Amino acid sequence: MTLLIIGVIVLLVIFYTIGIYNKLVKFRTLVDEAWSGIDVQLKKRYSLIPNLVETVKGYAKHEQETFEKVVNARNMAQSATTLESQQAAENQLNKALVNLFALSEQYPELKANQNFLKLQEELSVIEQDIEKSRRYYNGTVREKSILIDSFPSNILANLFGFVKSKFFELDSDAERVLPQVKF
Repeated sequence: MTLLIIGVIVLLVIFYTIGIYNKLVKFRTLVDEAWSGIDVQLKKRYSLIPNLVETVKGYAKHEQETFEKVVNARNMAQSATTLESQQAAENQLNKALVNLFALSEQYPELKANQNFLKLQEELSVIEQDIEKSRRYYNGTVREKSILIDSFPSNILANLFGFVKSKFFELDSDAERVLPQVKF
């Protein structure tokens, strides 16, 4: 009888361990999928930026430095390989885009250009999708971190080498404020 009770306890511990391990794998996969979602939205944005730059170039030919900053920031963001470098590159790209949109204030005919307005609207939609993707990513990172930090799953996480993922955050409080760009 004692052997049967010990056997049942051992089986329960084994099943519990398997369940926790599978949850850890699930959240690791969800974090990877969430990062992929951010990546897809960023690629859409990167594809739109050259069209936007070319449209503005037609109206503001002498603003070459602004265009170069946008293109360089876009290229840096596209080539970023780590979460930290992606965050830094995205921050630079956001600043460059704000400067590009600020040019339209100096060119009334650009503000009225239908192509520019359409590109601006598309970029706005993509930015909203990026925000949603970042929220989903950070939510999955949060859930994974809670599981890794909670007892007794933290024992299994350490045993099997599961590590916390980093949140996708902005570098400073000033960047958390949405810039006002008016057209």
